[in-house]
Amino acid sequence: MNRHIKSFTVLFSALLLGAVAHAQIPAGFRPIFNGKNLEGWHISRTTHQGTTPDVRVENGAIVLRQHPYGQGGVLLSDEKYKNFDLYLEAKIDSFTNGGIFLRSSESGIAYQIELDETAGSTGSLYGERMPVSQGAEATDLAKVWKPNGWNSFRIRMVGDKPRITLWVNGVKMWDVVQPKNDFTAGATNGMIGLQSHWTALFSPAAFDWNGLESWAPGAAHRFRNIAIKELDEELKE
Repeated sequence: MNRHIKSFTVLFSALLLGAVAHAQIPAGFRPIFNGKNLEGWHISRTTHQGTTPDVRVENGAIVLRQHPYGQGGVLLSDEKYKNFDLYLEAKIDSFTNGGIFLRSSESGIAYQIELDETAGSTGSLYGERMPVSQGAEATDLAKVWKPNGWNSFRIRMVGDKPRITLWVNGVKMWDVVQPKNDFTAGATNGMIGLQSHWTALFSPAAFDWNGLESWAPGAAHRFRNIAIKELDEELKE
């Protein structure tokens, strides 16, 4: 093959792959991650999860790892949001625990979509450092989940007493309305957070887990195509 034709083919393939990846974001959503660096995001320096996570951009995705082993952390959006649809794609290594934080405070107090395949709780609605009045479980997740692959999450959150809806790979998992605002101070907006869970013990020996199963050394959570659509008012349907 002529080297010029070959170079053009490689370039065209790369551009096509990039276009396909970007096309996964639904119409009307605004990207809040540029796929190149962490502009618009920051690491929480006050969360109990840890303040030194290994967070970087690799192949167009935000990648979170523990650093050092045993210490996690939370990556937060600089902007705060109230009523929104959030879209992202996640790829979760085995033996990892983390979450997607909604209306998070700087210290990581938030409503949380759990990401934990080991415990079988991915897609569950929890509270991080606060109780949740009405939890939820993604009981149909196994029907659509792609193990060791990229899976899309769409999360809608509206209202002072939030109504939260989750879709995974385009399929609705649950739709719950909280009977009250669970934030102690009644916050109605907050940051989007990506959590790398901490583990209780630290071991300097590689692959010495001390019996822990929540995060394997070197394992990662990956997030790409992160986008949001802010909603002007509460949805009634």
